[in-house]
Amino acid sequence: MIPWEKIDTAKIPGSDEELRLMRRGKEFSIKLGTNELMNNRLSGSEAALATLAAKQIEKVTRPVVLIGGLGMGFTLRAALAVLGAKAKIVVSELVPAVVAWARGPMAEVFGDSLDDARVSIREIDVGQIIRAKSSAFDAILLDVDNGPEGLTRKGNDALYSASGLTAAKAALRPGGVLAVWSSGPNPAFTKRLGRADFDVNEINVRATGKGGGARHVIWIAKKP
Repeated sequence: MIPWEKIDTAKIPGSDEELRLMRRGKEFSIKLGTNELMNNRLSGSEAALATLAAKQIEKVTRPVVLIGGLGMGFTLRAALAVLGAKAKIVVSELVPAVVAWARGPMAEVFGDSLDDARVSIREIDVGQIIRAKSSAFDAILLDVDNGPEGLTRKGNDALYSASGLTAAKAALRPGGVLAVWSSGPNPAFTKRLGRADFDVNEINVRATGKGGGARHVIWIAKKP
């Protein structure tokens, strides 16, 4: 078997934690300690984050979408595939090295997605974008951590707090959708979404997007 090779490491801003980019043949993995955050062979649920959200706004002619977390680009590429030519997609990635990996060692995985005219990449905390905008987005897609409880960075908890959900709701246009990816269920977060007056649908999705793999959770929370 081909051994894993460490390609690069990157500090997470606002944290003492370090991401590791690993490669084994054509397989890539991004790890934090003993946790594997993502692997290019397991992209189903991250892609579903985009497709499920896009279904909610399919009648919008010129959708504006904010994606929190570039990762390995699964959500971005799925969004590009299902959103029309008039869409605008803003991707917020806190760790500059992740963007560099996308254009460097993982360029084959990303293809031409980063150069699509519909896409703009911002190396900034997605929370800053959300708090700075009002009625700006038709969809906000969050996959910045392992779910509503910060694993990679404690500061991510603010996104999923009551005040964070209020800010996300304010940043959405009427009928807009907040879609959140998680590695597992979180009943407290489901309740917070309801208390924030979102219309909430909690969906279980397989990691592979097919019949196998771990069960992940996606919340589709629609603004009235």
